[in-house]
Amino acid sequence: MAILKIDYYSEVLGMVRKVNVIYPEAIKNKELNFETTDIPVLYLLHGMSGDQDTWLNRTGIDRLIRHTNLAIVLPATDLGWYTNTAYGLRYYDAIVEELPQVIHNFLPNLSMKREKNFIAGLSMGGYGAFKIALTSNRFSHAASLSGALSFKYKPLVELGELPYWQGVFGDLEHFDDSIHSIQKLATDFDQSFGTAKPALYAWCGHQDFLFEDNNFAVADLRDKGFDITYETSDGMHQWYYWTKMIERVFEFLPITYRQEERWS
Repeated sequence: MAILKIDYYSEVLGMVRKVNVIYPEAIKNKELNFETTDIPVLYLLHGMSGDQDTWLNRTGIDRLIRHTNLAIVLPATDLGWYTNTAYGLRYYDAIVEELPQVIHNFLPNLSMKREKNFIAGLSMGGYGAFKIALTSNRFSHAASLSGALSFKYKPLVELGELPYWQGVFGDLEHFDDSIHSIQKLATDFDQSFGTAKPALYAWCGHQDFLFEDNNFAVADLRDKGFDITYETSDGMHQWYYWTKMIERVFEFLPITYRQEERWS
């Protein structure tokens, strides 16, 4: 396994960006022969206080996947919510349209197939994972840990300064009917794509300030025909819980691993 730190110039954003990639080794034994081409890929998204290094610094994620055939791409969106912001920075386009091609240019062995591309994240990144899965049709599986999947019970105006949210999402009065709303995107998915819906996974802790919004979002997604695995347990909006629950995300993904050495 290798951890690659890549600097590249983003034509979409007009600036140099950084991305990390955890690249799997070709592990072979009697039972399994891992692919060395068309390797499955997980795009793993950070939260509001993070960047491309946060998952590596705060967890043992490189240890957890070293016996799998999975590559992990760790991008950064600053505080842009994986969105083409109202103030003009196109973070969505940079990550969804531009970055996969950049990564493929560096690492052509990584798969570009929908069935072998997955996306996950925590908090803001959980929102980003579901939003991107519902709008791009590039990912077959999406997972959220303590994601900001709805703002029904915790409105945006209660989460920070109004000018900031307006700068990201624009007119907040019509947020629920906009391309930024997970509920609106779920409603429009069949009409937009007419293909198989992505498989979804969500976890949120009972003591998390986003717990009620996760309950609402999951029920809404199920009502709209999405196959979503939802797990809850005692837990707060903290890395202690995300570090444990990322293992459940890996179990949710259709990846190959050596069972006897799974998390050793």
